[in-house]
Amino acid sequence: MHAIPAQTVLTDLSRHYLELEEKYGAHNYHPLPVVLNRGSGVHVWDVDGKRYYDFLSGYSAVNQGHCHPAIVHALIEQAQRLTLTSRAFHSDLLGEYALFITSYFGYDKVLPMNTGVEAVETAIKLCRRWGYQVKGIPENKAKILVCADNFHGRTSTVISFSTDPSSNRQFGPYMSGFEIIPYNDLQALELALQDKNTAGFLVEPIQGEAGVVVPDEGYLRKAKQYCEQADVLFIADEIQTGLCRTGKMLACDHENVRPDILILGKALSGGVLPVSAVLADDEIMLTIRPGEHGSTYGGNPLACKVTMTALTVLKEEKMAENALVLGELLRNELDSLQSPYVKGVRGKGLLNAIVIRHANPDAAWGLCVALKEKGLLAKPTHGDKIRLAPPLVITREQVLDSVDIIRDSLKTLDQ
Repeated sequence: MHAIPAQTVLTDLSRHYLELEEKYGAHNYHPLPVVLNRGSGVHVWDVDGKRYYDFLSGYSAVNQGHCHPAIVHALIEQAQRLTLTSRAFHSDLLGEYALFITSYFGYDKVLPMNTGVEAVETAIKLCRRWGYQVKGIPENKAKILVCADNFHGRTSTVISFSTDPSSNRQFGPYMSGFEIIPYNDLQALELALQDKNTAGFLVEPIQGEAGVVVPDEGYLRKAKQYCEQADVLFIADEIQTGLCRTGKMLACDHENVRPDILILGKALSGGVLPVSAVLADDEIMLTIRPGEHGSTYGGNPLACKVTMTALTVLKEEKMAENALVLGELLRNELDSLQSPYVKGVRGKGLLNAIVIRHANPDAAWGLCVALKEKGLLAKPTHGDKIRLAPPLVITREQVLDSVDIIRDSLKTLDQ
């Protein structure tokens, strides 16, 4: 645990809320010392009324901006009618939602879930079932290829194929059936695909938690081609990279790749409640029958209504186009800073990161504290990388203002 930095001044009100969390909450997160209570668009406010740019966007769950009025209106309207039936009964919105989202992304079927990692678990089960029933892999022999430095969540299954010690240390025994290969390595993928018991390849189009690692151009397209040739499902985890974040509706769209299984979450609800989804065609989706997978809250009427609105907002407000243009502006402006403390700038659309160069291993954390003090919220990942991913409603003027804050904050590393 990092101590609260000495330069951070906390009011009694902020300290009160931090102490409540520290005393009564599990210590499984390490937030910046700021207590938020309001959000609108690209901004959030703390309990003392100070305004900040939000450059994390709830890990890309708030692509549409905080408390988007159309999404909030849909939430309130539906919450006053019907919120949950469970899947024991039909609702008037589930079929409408299924039609909407399958048409939106071009798949035969959707399996609705709640959190991102639930959707990943669902995709794993679908892939294995398809491997046995369609591909003909011997029972309990199906293998799924994954990439080193991946982040697909933290359930017991998913941490079984994580290479991050903080995710899997002392949580074993681990589930078998996964092979880890290097990310952005087509030769390693081609070699691994020679195993006839391989059912799927699970991949992030851009590795977000690893520090916004963008693969070489053509990697996704070639990977999909290799999977097709080997009769292996290409499974794209677009939970963080999808929904206009990278300048296209899906990050896979940059290379015209259509995943066999598409995993979505986060911004699917615009950040107002947990919603995730797995999309696939009938050959894959219909291998699971009644009683073999489900969720009490999956596909609830409230989620259906909110998600249709959230997806409509993305297109109507041209958020992919905005992310593409302003992401390029942000990277160019960051490059132009020419700070000795910025080792590199990388990303696509408005999913970006700067890599910090400093003798102090906690420099990135210290920089994020300095950014907070100057009115911009961001978090380090993997020590020396800071993700910069504002809501997609950000304007040119706000990008330039944010870069000014970053420029001034970098000077604190001189101390």
